Amino acid sequence: MQEFFQNFITNLTPWVFVHGMKIIVILVGAYIIRYFAGAIIDKIIRKAIVSKGFLTPEAEKKREDTLISIFEGTVKVIVWAAAILMIIAELGVNIGPLLAGAGIFGLAIGFGAQYIIRDFFTGLFIILENQYRVGDVVKIGDIAGTVESINLRMTVLRDVDGTVHHVPNGEIKIASNLSKEFARVNMKIGIAYNTDIEEAIKVVNQVGKEMSKDSEWKDKIIKAPEFVRVDDLADSAMVIKISGEVKPLEQWSVLGELKKRIKVAFDKQGIEIPFPQIVVHQGK
Repeated sequence: MQEFFQNFITNLTPWVFVHGMKIIVILVGAYIIRYFAGAIIDKIIRKAIVSKGFLTPEAEKKREDTLISIFEGTVKVIVWAAAILMIIAELGVNIGPLLAGAGIFGLAIGFGAQYIIRDFFTGLFIILENQYRVGDVVKIGDIAGTVESINLRMTVLRDVDGTVHHVPNGEIKIASNLSKEFARVNMKIGIAYNTDIEEAIKVVNQVGKEMSKDSEWKDKIIKAPEFVRVDDLADSAMVIKISGEVKPLEQWSVLGELKKRIKVAFDKQGIEIPFPQIVVHQGK
């Protein structure tokens, strides 16, 4: 037994110094290439993305981050795949038949890979057309949430409850971006029929102007919310529509504050927001 271990160590030592060192060099080299490739990709993308007049700095950064994530992921797969093949070769395995077998296996499953190919092509067009980016809030089918990551195969969304949804790109028919360039706040509110409509319009527009000048909200509002039209003559109220434009992702906070301010202003001016009413006629 002792002689066996001595022979084993004697034979192993040269292999470790030759092939073992090569494997270490391959791993270190792969890591270095991966690291510097990431830094180069980051620098190239930041310079290559030309700012457009309609893009905000935030939107431009989202676009850059999305592209950087995709290219870095692709390079990572290529580098480590090449490193694994080189390590296998150093272990004494002939990778020629292995690659040939992989080619035949790939051909065999190719006929069943239509969905993967569809996912890749759809993902490519999503990225090239800048439909949405990491950090955007989008609605895909019945799922709405923030885009946590996107690659050529799938989009990952996190909804308001914190649930993560993985959506294959090939399954996406309609994607609604709720945070691109700008957003709108749209609000409908009912007022009593005995209200002076011109007075109500004046109050609504004044609230919108004051809010757009408020130090806390002015950087979020592009166009002050204002009266648009009488939207409906309902059973119990005149329904008016109010609309404005805000920066991406700010529509929900601005709308909540707007509703609060309009309620306070209506209460001060004695403008009633009526409850549903039913008129009952008693027969004789």
